[in-house]
Amino acid sequence: MIKLGIPSKGRLMEDTFAWFSARGVTLARTGSDREYAAEVSGVEGVSLVLLSAGEIPREMAAGRIHLGVTGTDMVREKIPLWSEKITPLAEMGFGHADLIIAVPNFWVDVETVDDLDAAAAAFRKEHGFRLRIATKYHRLVREYLQAHGVADYQLVDSQGATEGTVANLTAEAVADITSTGATLEANHLRMLSDGPILASQATLFASKAADWTGCDLAGLTRVLGLENPDIG
Repeated sequence: MIKLGIPSKGRLMEDTFAWFSARGVTLARTGSDREYAAEVSGVEGVSLVLLSAGEIPREMAAGRIHLGVTGTDMVREKIPLWSEKITPLAEMGFGHADLIIAVPNFWVDVETVDDLDAAAAAFRKEHGFRLRIATKYHRLVREYLQAHGVADYQLVDSQGATEGTVANLTAEAVADITSTGATLEANHLRMLSDGPILASQATLFASKAADWTGCDLAGLTRVLGLENPDIG
C-alpha cells in the first residue's frame, strides 16, 4: 500500500484534493474536522495520511510515507542533502511563494546582496555585534548568504510574525516566504532586487527511503499522467 501524505487542513489541502480530482483520483476526509481520517478512490493500493506540511518532508526522508505533497521550501529547509532522500514527481501549480530577504525602506543604499554585505560589515563595526536577520529558514538563508560571501550577520529564529521583528527592534532585516509582498509593504520593508532565494510551490514528491516492495507506483503515475520516476 502506497502511503500518500498531504496537508491536513487549509488551502493546501483543498488545492491538493482538487489537483488529484482533476486527474481522476478522489481524496476525501472522513469523520469530523478533528479526525485525521481520509480515503482514496479512483486508484488501487493508495492510502491517505493527513499531516502538517512541515511533517511531510521528515516522514518521507524517514521512509514512513511513500509520497508527499508539500512546498519546495519545506523539503529543502528541513532535509539535509534532500535530493538523496526525496525526488520531485510533479509541480502542482499552486502554493506559490518566494523565500526572500527584505530590509527596511529607509535603507536606501541597500538594494542587492552585495549592498547587504557592505551594510552588515559597517553595522558590526558601529554596533559591536553582527546584523540580525530574522527567519525560520536557517538552512536555506545560511547557504544563500555564504554563497554570496556575506559574513557579518547572525540568524535570529522567528517562527511567526517575522516581518514585525524589525519594528520590534529584535532584528535589522528578515528572510521570509511571501506570495504578494503585502505584509512586507505593511511593515515598511522591501525585497532585495537580486530576486528570491527560492521560488517555492506545492509539489508531489516521492521518498527514496521508503520500502516500495509490492507498491504499484507505475500504476499511480500512469493514472496521474506522470512519468514513472527512478527512485532506486
